[in-house]
Amino acid sequence: MHLKEADVLARIRARLPGGGSLLDDCGALPPVPAGHRLLVTTDLMESEQHFRLDWHPPDLLARKLLMVNLSDLDASGARPFGFTLTLALGPGVDEPWMDTFLEGLARASRQAGVEVLGGDTVGRPAGLGLGLTAFGFAARWLRRDGLRAGDLILVDQRPGASLRGLRKLEAGQRWDPARPDPDLKAHLDPTPNLGLGPRLAALPEVHACLDLSDGLSRDLHNLAEASHLSILVDPDLDEDSLRGGEDYARCFGTNLSQAELERRLGQPFFPVGRAVEKGSAPLLVYDGSGTRALPDLGFDHFAHD
Repeated sequence: MHLKEADVLARIRARLPGGGSLLDDCGALPPVPAGHRLLVTTDLMESEQHFRLDWHPPDLLARKLLMVNLSDLDASGARPFGFTLTLALGPGVDEPWMDTFLEGLARASRQAGVEVLGGDTVGRPAGLGLGLTAFGFAARWLRRDGLRAGDLILVDQRPGASLRGLRKLEAGQRWDPARPDPDLKAHLDPTPNLGLGPRLAALPEVHACLDLSDGLSRDLHNLAEASHLSILVDPDLDEDSLRGGEDYARCFGTNLSQAELERRLGQPFFPVGRAVEKGSAPLLVYDGSGTRALPDLGFDHFAHD
C-alpha cells in the first residue's frame, strides 16, 4: 500500500520517544546547562550511494542512521539528548518497511536516551533519502584542531571491519540475525562506544578527537590538516585498515602513554600514528630508509562509478 504523509507522521508520533509532542511547525530545544555548549551534527544517507535496500534490514538501517550522528556528537565530547528526522520516500517504501524502520529507530532512541524533536517528510520519484540532525551538550568541545606535536594518535577499535562487511555483501553474503557475522554487523549495525567521548574530553591531556567515518587515512588527513601538523602513520597498518570507512571509532591525540590512558579509562586502545611538525604531506610513513607521503585512501562522497 502506498504511504501518505499523514500515515508517516502518525507512525512517527506513535512510535518514537518524544513523538507525541510533535504537534506544531517547530520543536523546542531545552535550555543549555551552565558551563556547557550546544553542539549539532547532521548526516544524509541516500539509497544506492550509502546503502542498498536489498542489503540493509530497515530496523538496522534506522539504528545506523541514528548511531552515525550520535557517534559524531560523542567524539566531540557531547552527550546527546534529541534529534530531528527527515524522510524522502519513494513509492517503493510500504507500510511494513516503514513500521520496521521506525520500530528500530525507537529502540535505538530509547537505548541512547534521545527523543525526536521535529523533522520533515517528502515524497520522491524513486529510492530513499534519510536525514537526521542530532543535538547534544558538551562541557568541553573536543575538536579536531587541537592536536599537538608529539601526541600519540589512538583509536578505540581496530578499523577495517565495516569494509570487510561491505565486501562480503558485494560477494553475495546477507545478514542472518540467527548467525550474526561480526563484519556484516560492523557495516549494517555499527555500535560506537558512546560515552567514551565525554570521558576523553574530561582529560586535559587529550587534545583533539574525531569520529572515524570516511576511512582512517582520510580522517587522519583531516586531523592533521585541522591542526596544521603532519601525522607519522604506524607502518604496520595494512591497506584495509587505512582505507576502511564507517568504523565509527574515536580517533584522538594525547600526550598520555597508551598504558596510562588504558589504566584511567579501563579499556584497550590501538595506536595508529604520532603527530609531528608539519612536513611535506599531511600523512607520512617511514619506509625503512626515510619518510614518504601516504595517499588519501578514504571514501569520496562525490565520486561516481
